[in-house]
Amino acid sequence: MSAVDVPLVAHIVHSFRIGGLENGVVNLINRMPASRYRHVVIALTECDPAFCSRVTRDDVHFISLKLPPGHGARHYWRVFQLLRNLRPTVVHTRNLAALEMVVPAWAARVPVRVHGEHGWDTGDPGGVSKKYRFLRRLYAPFVTHYIALSVQLSSYLTQAIGVGDARLTRICNGVDATRFLPAVSRRNVAPVGFETEASVVFGTVGRLQAVKDQVTLVRAFGLWLADDTDARAKARLVIIGDGPQRGEVEAAIVSAGVQAQVWLAGARDDVPRLLQGMDVFVLPSKAEGISNTLLEAMASGLPVIATDVGGNAELVVANETGELVPPEDPAAMAQAMQGLFRDPERRLAQRLAARRRVEAEFSLTAMVDRYMAVYDTMLARAGRSPAASD
Repeated sequence: MSAVDVPLVAHIVHSFRIGGLENGVVNLINRMPASRYRHVVIALTECDPAFCSRVTRDDVHFISLKLPPGHGARHYWRVFQLLRNLRPTVVHTRNLAALEMVVPAWAARVPVRVHGEHGWDTGDPGGVSKKYRFLRRLYAPFVTHYIALSVQLSSYLTQAIGVGDARLTRICNGVDATRFLPAVSRRNVAPVGFETEASVVFGTVGRLQAVKDQVTLVRAFGLWLADDTDARAKARLVIIGDGPQRGEVEAAIVSAGVQAQVWLAGARDDVPRLLQGMDVFVLPSKAEGISNTLLEAMASGLPVIATDVGGNAELVVANETGELVPPEDPAAMAQAMQGLFRDPERRLAQRLAARRRVEAEFSLTAMVDRYMAVYDTMLARAGRSPAASD
C-alpha cells in the first residue's frame, strides 16, 4: 500500500498549543504506526510552531485557519473547501469549540466523523448549560461516533445529549511512562535559594485560567502556612504554566504573603524534569475530563492531591495514590497538603502506588490501539478499507 492509500485523519481542534487535550493528540500521532494512518492537524485559530515540534513524525502537516471568535457557520465554506482538497477518510473533532466543523465535514463527504469529549468547557465547568447541550444535540446527527475520556463524560453524552451506547466509546488517556519517570531522589530544579534538601515541594502544571483554579491553590497554601511555622520554613509551591489568569495568580501570591515560598515558573518545555523536582502534585481544577497532567505526575511517582471533579476519581485512588478534596475549598486543600507534608512515609507509599497504577492501567499502547480500533471499525462500516495491521 502506497503512502497516499493510507487513510488520512484530520484532527480539528480550536488551537494547537500547550495543553492537556493537545498533548493527547501529540501522543496519539507519535505512537500510531505510519503504515496505519496519516495525520493532519487543523487549528481553527493557530498552531504554535514550538508545540508542533513535539510531533516527531515528519509526514504530519499543521494548518492554522486563524478564524475570528464566534460561531463558525460563516466559515463552513472555507473548511468545506479545505477538506475537499485534503480528502481525509476520518475527521476527528475535539470538544465543543470544534464540534460544529462536523457539518462541513459531512458536506465534504468525509466518510467517518469522530468527535471526542475531553473535558468541560471553560464557561460550563459542570456541563449544565442548556445552550451548550442544545448545540451538542444540534450537531449530533452529523457525528458518526463519539469518544469520551471519562465515565462522567460518557454519562453526560448518553443522558443529557441522547447519544446511544452503540455510538460511544470510552477511551482513557495514556501517558508516556518512559518520558515521565520517578526521580531516584528529588532534584533541585527551582531557582537557587528557593529550596533546600529539607524542603517539601508541592507543584502543579496547567494553563493559568479560571477552570484550572490555581488561585484556590495559592489561597490554600497561604492559609496553611499562616498557621504552621515549620511549613513556612520548609514547604514550597511551584506553579508551572501561563495564561490569562496570571495576574490574578500573582495577586493571590502577594495577598497570601507567600512570595518567598512560591515559584511562578511560567510555560515550560521541560515539564518531566520539573516534576522530578516535586514531592507532591496538586491539581486544583474546577472541572476536568481525564487529566493528562495528572497521569504525568503519577507516572513521575508523585502523590496527588486533586479536586474530586470530572474523571479525577477515576485516576486517583484516595488514601492509596493520593487524596481527593472538594473543588474551590482552600481549607480542605490546605489540610490535605499539611497531612502529606507531615507524613513522609505516606508520601513514599503513595509515590510507589501512583507509578504502579500508571504502569498497570494507563499505557499509551493501549490508548492508541483503542483509537485505531474505533477508526478501523467506523471505516469498515462506511465501506472503506482501513490499512492492514502491521
